[in-house]
Amino acid sequence: MPDTAIAEAPAKAATGGTILQVRNLEAWYGESHILHGINFDVNAGEVVTLLGRNGAGKTTTLKSIMGIIGKRTGSVKFNNHDIIRTTSDKIARMGIAFCPEERGIFSSLDVRENLLLPPIVRAGGLPLDQIFDLFPNLKERLNSQGTKLSGGEQQMLAIARILRTGASFLMLDEPTEGLAPVIIQQIGHTIARLKKEGFTILLVEQNFRFASTVADRYYVVEHGKIIDGFSNAELAANMDKLHTYLGV
Repeated sequence: MPDTAIAEAPAKAATGGTILQVRNLEAWYGESHILHGINFDVNAGEVVTLLGRNGAGKTTTLKSIMGIIGKRTGSVKFNNHDIIRTTSDKIARMGIAFCPEERGIFSSLDVRENLLLPPIVRAGGLPLDQIFDLFPNLKERLNSQGTKLSGGEQQMLAIARILRTGASFLMLDEPTEGLAPVIIQQIGHTIARLKKEGFTILLVEQNFRFASTVADRYYVVEHGKIIDGFSNAELAANMDKLHTYLGV
């Protein structure tokens, strides 16, 4: 591996065609209506970030795409196939992977066991030597149990684990949450390298300063709706609005 005209649909980045198209996405947790008509696109080979405050609906959007929300309506097209009624296991086999904020590391298993646990669902997954090139810390901690890993190492392991599966569309939920600045920088370098390798990434972040180092485009989520969208080139011109949206 080498080193390193509506708010809902801003101008496309200079990447591939649209790989994910979300239209009128609604979702519920029980009787609680969380998403209220989400609309956005992701183009092949780009990094798109969903920004917003806690409880805005960002994570619910990722879970709805992945098919792990009980009730959802609307349209989610991946490679021109509508997957709104597709089960999560079949969605995974289409090449979509979800890395949750809580990371989901099995504390009783060591690093090697955690890495090898998820099945390979499609061809094209990264072999272990390339994963260790991305995350050298993991190679050093192969025999360490999940309980003995730092927060940063757990995040590396959570990302590494989905890279083995063959997924090419990665959804990362708050990958920098609670991490030290040096680890956040390493996660940023990793995302940049994955993009160079052809991965498409949908990123949920509150830290737009971090997001600005990796993202091609942004959508702002508020009260279960997309309320704004702009490219990285337009970030500086939108900083005042972002401060208002995010309350920073």
